[in-house]
Amino acid sequence: MRSRSPLPPAARKKYTLAAFFLVISLVSFTIQTELASHIQHDRGWDKAYCMLYLTHGSWVLLWPLQLLVLWFGGGSGVRNRGWARFWDGQVRMVKGTAVLVEGKGKAGLRRAGGARSPWGYLVRTTVGVTMALTVAGLSWYLAVSMTTPSDLTAIYNCSAFFAYAFSVPLLKERLRLDKMVAVAVAIVGVLVVAYGDGGESTDDVDVLDPGRRLMGNLIIGAGSVLYGLYEVLYKRFACPPDGTDAARGVIFANTFGSLIGAFTLLVLWIPLPILHVLGWETFEMPTGQTAWLLFLSVLMNMMFSGSFLVLISLTSPVLSSVAALLTIFIVAIVDWFLTGTPLSAAAVFGGLLIIVAFAMLSWSTWREMSEEERKKQVDLSGDEDD
Repeated sequence: MRSRSPLPPAARKKYTLAAFFLVISLVSFTIQTELASHIQHDRGWDKAYCMLYLTHGSWVLLWPLQLLVLWFGGGSGVRNRGWARFWDGQVRMVKGTAVLVEGKGKAGLRRAGGARSPWGYLVRTTVGVTMALTVAGLSWYLAVSMTTPSDLTAIYNCSAFFAYAFSVPLLKERLRLDKMVAVAVAIVGVLVVAYGDGGESTDDVDVLDPGRRLMGNLIIGAGSVLYGLYEVLYKRFACPPDGTDAARGVIFANTFGSLIGAFTLLVLWIPLPILHVLGWETFEMPTGQTAWLLFLSVLMNMMFSGSFLVLISLTSPVLSSVAALLTIFIVAIVDWFLTGTPLSAAAVFGGLLIIVAFAMLSWSTWREMSEEERKKQVDLSGDEDD
């Protein structure tokens, strides 16, 4: 008898893992946001590019830490085989998955077992994806002093829309009304949170030069587009094809995260001395408690980023992007507990809209997977009849 479950065990495993990493990403991002805000505003260590360099550079540790988890969590059976065999197995798994990634969507590519090395492809992909991510991240830091926090929050988080827009041509995703409505509801929720209480006070807005504010909004707008593009580029060119084992997808996602971190450390240090010489951002190492807080902030960012890459790999850029918007509401709740300032009606309503949008998108994704599974079962039945 056939199972009545709409999804096979492999798909359920994938979405169980996705739910686990979603929780990790939400918790780690909330902690990282609170720490970064405290470091920059209360501790006075406001080094935007240096913080970006350290946080993205820390991703290089994702694969080594993953190896340790697999080594110690694999039981005595893994350790009894010895580190050399374990290491060789992990490298072969990464190489084999990279061959699948490079050949995704190309019929018949490397069916003979992948004679060509995929490392060149990984290097090129890492450079492209990292540059999109870095420019998108820099746009936030560049615009933060040029525009209002409300404009910054609202415009940057429209990346969910651009993730969906880029998913159609690059991922060949079908336009679905329920998904479009879910993304629209999420963006409305962000706008309500940002502007529902009237935004900043009139005095704060008057301080900003209109031309400078417009330039800041244009910069953060470009960053929003690039962040949506970064998510889709990563899904298209750096994630295993559908049907790949979920655990293998998790391992490769953290491996690619380490490649992003390695490129950041080896190449993106170059602007640091230039910014120092020009006087735009004087290089200064943090000390004392600030250094410890920065270390924790970087650690939390690494956990968030690794989990977010896994989430995109297991699901989709659109679902992951909308899921990330949940952090807006969570951070507001944490601020309420830390400062004692209750949530405004706009924050509550906007947060509920984002939650509803995430639930709608999750249900839409589940329905889509169920429909695809039913089609596969029908095709298999047809083949058996023949």
